[in-house]
Amino acid sequence: MRILLAEDSALMREALIALLERLGHQIIGRAGSAPELLTTFTALDPAPDLVITDVRMPPDLTDDGLRAAIELRRQVPEQPVLVLSQYIAESYAQDLLTLPGGALGYLLKDRIAHVRDFERALSGIVAGGTVIDPEVVRTLLARSAPGPLEGLTPRERQVLALMADGMSNSDIATALVLSDAAVSKHVGNIFLKLGLSPVEENRRVRAVLAYLQAR
Repeated sequence: MRILLAEDSALMREALIALLERLGHQIIGRAGSAPELLTTFTALDPAPDLVITDVRMPPDLTDDGLRAAIELRRQVPEQPVLVLSQYIAESYAQDLLTLPGGALGYLLKDRIAHVRDFERALSGIVAGGTVIDPEVVRTLLARSAPGPLEGLTPRERQVLALMADGMSNSDIATALVLSDAAVSKHVGNIFLKLGLSPVEENRRVRAVLAYLQAR
């Protein structure tokens, strides 16, 4: 795939480029600041298959990269975007992942070391999916706050946390020492309480997004 990469650390940028090229991808643009990311994106024709950007970027070194990513999505709503972050920042994840349309990802930089998972995340985002780092999910679900999850039982919240961590129903049954039928019932109740119909695509991710949207 054709990738536009924005990362202000030269060392991290070159390491990412080397990994992405080793995986068979083409770097068609690079940026070291949020304004440069926007300028480079606008100049590319056709648009990249994927934009990867750090959260903290010049000029302010706060959430400049994230805000640039959101601006790109305003310009091109279907543009796939992956945001990388050094630390778990809940508000950053919420702002990004509640954008409509999917094709979004929020990963901690540590996840890059898991090359197969990282490659799957890239492919999933470009295919229109939403990818959330499991550590971010666990942090969000550990917070007790009013919202759509308050109607879930403690066991259902536990099942949802494992779902969001990528576990299958069978894996959850093993982890919680439950029958497959019991897990299927809990999962069905979660979807029902969160208003996710059987025709919804990727309901596991959408269940987590429902939580994020209520915060």
